[in-house]
Amino acid sequence: MARIVTVGAAQLGPIARLETRAQVVDRMLALMSEAKGNGCDLIVFPELALTTFFPRWYMESQAEIDGFFERAMPGPDTQRLFDAAQRLQLGFYLGYGELAEQGGRTRRFNTAITVDKNGRVIGKYRKIHLPGHAEHEPWRRFQHLEKRYFEVGDLGFPAFHADFGSGRQGILGMAICNDRRWPETYRILGLQAVEMVLIGYNTPVHNPPAPEHDALSHFHNELVMQSGAYQNGTWVVGVAKAGNEEGVEQIGNSIIVAPSGEIVAACTTTGDELAIARCDLDLCASYKNTTFNFARHREPEQYRMIVERKGAVPPA
Repeated sequence: MARIVTVGAAQLGPIARLETRAQVVDRMLALMSEAKGNGCDLIVFPELALTTFFPRWYMESQAEIDGFFERAMPGPDTQRLFDAAQRLQLGFYLGYGELAEQGGRTRRFNTAITVDKNGRVIGKYRKIHLPGHAEHEPWRRFQHLEKRYFEVGDLGFPAFHADFGSGRQGILGMAICNDRRWPETYRILGLQAVEMVLIGYNTPVHNPPAPEHDALSHFHNELVMQSGAYQNGTWVVGVAKAGNEEGVEQIGNSIIVAPSGEIVAACTTTGDELAIARCDLDLCASYKNTTFNFARHREPEQYRMIVERKGAVPPA
């Protein structure tokens, strides 16, 4: 029996700075109901899905900053998502700002979780490749202060098992936004036999340090996820926060990519929208066992020798 998992890429349109968690959750619940009505087993929401993309503002008040973070998951506003997962028998991926008390200090991460159809967290990831800058740069039209507001993730890139029922078990992994641009994200998960990578993002059309890239924003978005899928024989589900959010245009361009590298479903607007694909996890084997059979064709020892050879790699 084919392991077909029906996935919904649940793109969100703009979220205003003053929009409440409860209002956003209402929008997400509507997408969950739509996904269930279309036979989905899993729905994927964007990065920092519960609030506006707050790193675009420079803030000095830690209390103001912490207002965008979740202190518990589920919490008072997000419990409804977990209840809906159990009621609808629908898993979900959710990106959010995580405030964690660890080792006697408060830590802040850009985090994503995957929740199964019984409302249980089965995977957690903290963003590693933080883009942007750490200090206020007034020359920018808007800020991108992820390096100021978040720590680098400390959980690595873990793959985990998910049970979709009827014998349909799969190996999933997660990433967040800028992670999708780095090949090691997919390769580390690929080495764990990942079959589906879930990625949420908030990406502006305008890149202040390199405006010459702006016209290529959609192309680059698709390029990195298609290549990551093909080179690791895995499905990739990339889901955006889209549209003009507080004066900043975000790309949208949410897509579902097959292990062949082909885009099989895509959102076509910049608002709340659901793109759906029936994803056959068994299709991964066609690539993992042939062109990208790591055990047979990959030569990691050669990479190590090149890196260690004096002068082979220029200094950073």
